[in-house]
Amino acid sequence: MDMLKIDEKAEVKKIADRLVDLLRSKLHRRGLVVGISGGIDSAVCTALCVEALGAKRVFGILMPEHDSSSQSVSYGQLVVDKYGLDHMVENIGPTLEAIGCYRWRDEAIRKIFPEYSDEWKCKIAIAGQKQGTINHFNLVVQSPSGEISEKRMGLKEYLQVVAATNYKQRIRKTVEYFHADRLNYAVVGTPNRVEYDQGFFVKNGDGSADVKPIAHLYKTQVYALARYLGLPEEICNSTPSTDTYSMPQGQDEFYYALPYEKMDIALWSYNHNVPAAELAVSLSTDEDHARFIYKDIEAKRAATRYHHMKPLLLEEVGIGS
Repeated sequence: MDMLKIDEKAEVKKIADRLVDLLRSKLHRRGLVVGISGGIDSAVCTALCVEALGAKRVFGILMPEHDSSSQSVSYGQLVVDKYGLDHMVENIGPTLEAIGCYRWRDEAIRKIFPEYSDEWKCKIAIAGQKQGTINHFNLVVQSPSGEISEKRMGLKEYLQVVAATNYKQRIRKTVEYFHADRLNYAVVGTPNRVEYDQGFFVKNGDGSADVKPIAHLYKTQVYALARYLGLPEEICNSTPSTDTYSMPQGQDEFYYALPYEKMDIALWSYNHNVPAAELAVSLSTDEDHARFIYKDIEAKRAATRYHHMKPLLLEEVGIGS
């Protein structure tokens, strides 16, 4: 992990100075809006924004919905309380219900589990890559009595569930931009380096922002900044979660299939041309699996390139021409 160590004091100053410069020279906005999820990334981004501008020019929004963990709001509240932020809690559950988020999701789930109803819970889990085989997704459901069942998802059902749950990130971003427009502020995006690199975000959802302060930092480095900045222990010691489905779900279970510490090492090693044999030693695995991890990094980059794309123009258009 030595390769991921940073000078936290210098990094905080660099980010804070850059945020101030971008607001003045590029964005021409008075402050910053942050959607605060209660997770480590949004908490660190909030702290960095306060370091840059002071608490009076940072506006925080907590946006729970029907499937959110109660911990998300309580941890988010710890952040706004620490800095005394002007903030609001906006429950987006009724909006999501009105536009069909839960209805579309449940319709797809019932194609696999016909008995599924509002009293059940669910999540999606990635399968295959932990064993070095082709990735696929399983649907996991929990009955009101607590019985858990799991089945492989067909492509149609998978796409519909993901499309429905993507509403959540897109509505949150809509709320953030409303307040940014109201205040003449810019919107902060909170992805870390692995999320940004591997496309673990929703296009025009949590991937949409005016500035992304930690997109160059590995998750391990984000945790280091959290501790340096004195964020609450509950957040500093938390395990990354998607907080998208009604059943508890870690990011490694849904997308990476590696805990964040190992995913950081794998991506850093890939970016620095470390041979698969050396990665295998670092991750305490075999060389074949290490090679598969590298291939999976490449595959996710290719599959999610669309997430990074700007709108395509049929002809070049010069501004003002």
